[in-house]
Formats: sequence, C-alpha cells, structure tokens
Amino acid sequence: MIVPTAYFTAFAVQHPVLQHETPIATIWRVKRQDGSPAAIKLYKNDDLKDESPGFDLLRRLQGQGAVQIYAQSGPAILMEWLTGPLLGDFTRQGQDESASLRLVQVAAGLQTFDLAIPTLPKLADRFQPLFDAKFSPDCPSTSQSTLRHATALAKDLLANQSNIRPLHGDLHHDNIACTARGDLAFDAKGVLGDRAYELANAFRNPLGWEKRYTQPETILARAAIWSAHYNVPQTQLLNWAAAHSALSIAWTCGGVFGQACANQTPFIDTLLTLSAQSSRHGV
Repeated sequence: MIVPTAYFTAFAVQHPVLQHETPIATIWRVKRQDGSPAAIKLYKNDDLKDESPGFDLLRRLQGQGAVQIYAQSGPAILMEWLTGPLLGDFTRQGQDESASLRLVQVAAGLQTFDLAIPTLPKLADRFQPLFDAKFSPDCPSTSQSTLRHATALAKDLLANQSNIRPLHGDLHHDNIACTARGDLAFDAKGVLGDRAYELANAFRNPLGWEKRYTQPETILARAAIWSAHYNVPQTQLLNWAAAHSALSIAWTCGGVFGQACANQTPFIDTLLTLSAQSSRHGV
C-alpha cells in the first residue's frame, strides 16, 4: 500500500495510523495541529462519484447531528474522529427499543435544519437500478411476484412524494456513532426525496441481527416507535422499507434477479403483509 503522505501534508496532520481498509477506501487516524484526533477517508478512485453528495450534505450540516467535515483535497476527506460505540452495538446487546428511539431522534434532528441543496441526486434516480433490473430464468416465480409488487409500489411512492427534503440516504444503526458529543450520523449518501424514506434502510439493520430484525414483532415495534417520533404513518414507513429492500436486491444482484433472490424476498413479503395490516387499522 502506498502511504498518502501528500494528503497528510495538505491537511497539516501528523502521526497517521491506518485503521481500516475497504474495497473503495482507506481510513486513517491522524492528529491535527491542535492535538485533537481526526480521520482521513481516502478513496481509491480519484473520482468520488456517488460519495460526493453525502459529503456535501454533511458539510452543510456543520457537525449538527452528524460527523464534522473539516476539509477535502481530491479523493481525501478530513473529518472528525468519532469515539464511542455504534448504535447497532446496543441493538446487538438486546437493547433495540432504546436504540430505535435514539435512531429516530437522530433522523428527526437532521430534518430540523432548513437546508437547500438542489445538487443532491433525486430519489427517483436512485431507484432506477430497480426499474431496469431483469429476471433470469432461474428466479423463482414467488420471488418474481414479490419483486414486481415492490417495484410497482416504489413507482407509486415516488410519484406521490411529499415533504421532499435533503436526506442522509443510508441512515441505520451502524452509521450512527454514540459519542460524547451525542449520537452522530456518518457515511451519508445524500439524496433529495420524501422525508419518510429516511428510515427505510434502518429496518434491515444492524449487521449480525438478521434473525431478529426480520421478525414481524420487531418490525412492528420499530414501526410504532418511528411513526410516533417521526410523524409518519406506519404504513408509509413499511412501504418505503419494502421498496428499498427490493432496490437493495437489485444492487447486490447486479441488476439481474436470479435464484439468490429466494433468500431475500421473504423479508419484503413480511413488510408488505404488515403494511396491509397497518393500513386496515389506519396507522
């Protein structure tokens, strides 16, 4: 690995220590001139592409409810070093009710700022991979039916958006750090869309808790908390969750729905069933 000394110099930081490497980036812990710790996220591709809108959003938030972005130089971002557990750690320890409340408080808090960021990509454009996806011959018919239903639902939701706002776009338990400064969101994607979409991916998290978050009782408990504290009907939250889950499958399967979908569509079926029940009960 080539040590990116040029960026350490550009940011006037010292004592870099590699903390983590992903397929797209490396993360370094450094010290700023005042001695405070900071993080440098260095993308391996010089073009940030899909990551730029998220950093634009975080930069505009100026550390309010989210990680503070200090500076950018090409594919390198200098940001606040977040010390503390992830919100997902509390759910994995059996404290999902309190974690769910804290998560929705972060989501609601991010919406209190009147930000106008017209350069953010539109939510409808984010869903295009779902609309372009094809079915391979080995995709089970039951999975095809579920995915067609979720795709039609996504189109309807997008056509009837309300309260369109700048959104984090990937808000979930493992993208929130519990720090001395409060619960702070990070790794934003940045998208402009219906406020209700913000919690869609949280239903499918955190990592390592799949056997629990797919259970109807967990989904309903979360939907009730998030609906009450985010002022969005449960039915709408569940519908966006189903639509986003289908989009996630389209991303992971490379735009071709095949046999592997059989393991992923039951969660969408559960969301759709619970949404129908919530609708009948008017919630």
